Amino acid sequence: MHEDGVIWDAIRSVAWEKTSLGPMDAWPFTLRALLRSLLLSKQPMCLWWGPDLLQFHNEAYLPMLGARADKSVGQPFEVLWSDVLDGVLPYLKEALAGRGTWVEDLPLTMMRNGYPEETFWSFSYSPLFDDVGRIAGVLNVVTETTRLMRERQELEALNRSLSESLARQEEGERQRRVLQRELSHRMKNTLAMVQAVVTQSLRHATSIEEATVVASSRIQALGRAQDMLTETDWTIADLRAAVEAAIQPHVDREGRFVLQGQTLDLSAQQAMGIALALHELATNAVKYGALSVDEGRIHLSWGQAEDGSFQFEWREENGPEVKPASRKGFGTRLTERVVPGYFNGQAQTDFQPTGVVYRLRGQLSV
Repeated sequence: MHEDGVIWDAIRSVAWEKTSLGPMDAWPFTLRALLRSLLLSKQPMCLWWGPDLLQFHNEAYLPMLGARADKSVGQPFEVLWSDVLDGVLPYLKEALAGRGTWVEDLPLTMMRNGYPEETFWSFSYSPLFDDVGRIAGVLNVVTETTRLMRERQELEALNRSLSESLARQEEGERQRRVLQRELSHRMKNTLAMVQAVVTQSLRHATSIEEATVVASSRIQALGRAQDMLTETDWTIADLRAAVEAAIQPHVDREGRFVLQGQTLDLSAQQAMGIALALHELATNAVKYGALSVDEGRIHLSWGQAEDGSFQFEWREENGPEVKPASRKGFGTRLTERVVPGYFNGQAQTDFQPTGVVYRLRGQLSV
């Protein structure tokens, strides 16, 4: 064998007489023919031959060997590839049993450059036969796919990142649309309530001055309720907080209002309704009822019955005797018809000798 080349020089430099193959002159014709074909190929290839499966490869295979390339020709398979033996041994056994194998992108941790390296390989192992037809070796046609797999992984990671970013963007857009619709809905509700307050205040006032004062005070009550709702993002409101915000302008001494009730959540619309009802009741109490005298007191109580129904009561005491008005104005319609509508319920105002009692019954929306 007088061929020239780097690999032929490496082959001739091995002391073959000390190996299981013996001197080169004694090699079987089949092995020498395979080597000529192998070394002429531009496809990375190697073969293992003999009882110890000694290594032969072509120049295209050299990059796959890394730092072990200089001393790889003639090395036994189990010595040269001890770092990946567990990963490839099943395929090697198949080929030695006369069955070809094929695997794509097999992950192998190699030490070819002196440190652990995650690599990927696509290869086929095929049995090789000697001059008398016995299996004497294995042919390995291989392509390293490490770079391709890393690029694929990076692309998949990028795609996941883009998908997640797109999903976040779509969710943000969805939330923006929901927010716009919710804001529009709340604005319409607020404007409708303000319009009703102003319209009814004008309709039942005896003068522009009276209408201005009444409408302004009612709108201020709405404003206090809105401030309280803003702190909860207009989702739900604590009933006690809504009550305290509504009566705050009328608390002139300790004990003027007595509050008793469990913790309950209201919808935004129900909280606005409670605020308006309490404003009307407090305004009348200042003019004619318990809040018009120093010793007057208001008891406010609420709760939920066993059947889930909501109950709310305003009870005045120690005030002057109050008689029903000769005509029902907007304030009465507000407390007895409009506000109960927010609770799908009913309300009633009783003018008792001890003071006004307002009762509201209905259902909570949250």
